[in-house]
Amino acid sequence: QVQLVESGGGLVQPGGSLRLSCAASGSIDSINRMGWYRQAPGKQRELVATITSAGTTNYADSVKGRFTISRDNAKNTVYLQMNSLKPEDTAVYLCNAAVWSTFRNYWGQGTQVTVSS
Repeated sequence: QVQLVESGGGLVQPGGSLRLSCAASGSIDSINRMGWYRQAPGKQRELVATITSAGTTNYADSVKGRFTISRDNAKNTVYLQMNSLKPEDTAVYLCNAAVWSTFRNYWGQGTQVTVSS
């Protein structure tokens, strides 16, 4: 089992920045990839960014050049640095951990990000 706890969401003006954190606990050695997804009202959940245990990153086209995913293995934490935020980035952001050996996906409770003037 893996537990994920997100933090760092909030209200920010367009053009501003936020940093989200996702702390993992439990069977963390089994995690192959962690990432951030988001879901806006009335829309499907979409991938934002992922990072594998080897450090390989992947980003949605809509956030490339603005968002950066990183990890601190000592703290078992993954971060999402979000710069140049736009109103369309408004959503609930959810942390995900994928364990490929068991085909399991774990999710955090989500953190709200609102970009508005």
